[in-house]
Amino acid sequence: MKTQVKSKERVTEHGEVFTNEREVNAMLDLVKHETERIESRFLEPACGEGAFLMEILRRKLEVVKNNYKKNPYDYERYSILALTSIYGVDIMEDNATICRKNLYDIWNVAYSQHAKNQANDQCREVAKFILRKNILCGDALTMLQNDGTPITFAEWSLVTGDNIKRRDYRLNELLEGHEEQMTIFMIGWEYDEEIQAFIPSPVQEYPPTSYLRLNDYE
Repeated sequence: MKTQVKSKERVTEHGEVFTNEREVNAMLDLVKHETERIESRFLEPACGEGAFLMEILRRKLEVVKNNYKKNPYDYERYSILALTSIYGVDIMEDNATICRKNLYDIWNVAYSQHAKNQANDQCREVAKFILRKNILCGDALTMLQNDGTPITFAEWSLVTGDNIKRRDYRLNELLEGHEEQMTIFMIGWEYDEEIQAFIPSPVQEYPPTSYLRLNDYE
């Protein structure tokens, strides 16, 4: 069993205690259906080294395998889509770095195994790019990254064929959208019936792009 504490100092200064695998799975089983939807998005605001996000990715990739294992092209495309749905924030830079690596390793082992001869480094570089955008070092309480800039996440949506649409949103604005009423400062926001919240205007929007070229836009 992996240790739950790196050091007493980190516990004292940051309240850092990692969750055991048994508890991770028990909690995720409460939303089992969502963990098995490839496009269902998850955000862990204190992700640590990625215990919850790693298990979510494993479950999603199992669904991708079951649905698309006979077609390497479809497996590649939907495994990338699964990766885009996972988000994390951690105040410790080393945790964020390890979390990205852990998620990439899980994805890459599965990708190499199932995409077979179609597996390529271009797709691997895109996977690393997505994780740099989705796993950030910052404080989910202040909504700021460690460099003082607002926590901003990319939303990735499969639109047509192999094209993915990217729109960037500030986390604080996304959370404000769950308030009951609009304010005069929410011009351009739209109400989403599915999540029952207002969606803000993106701070940056990119043209639909092949999933293999997402890293063309930093």
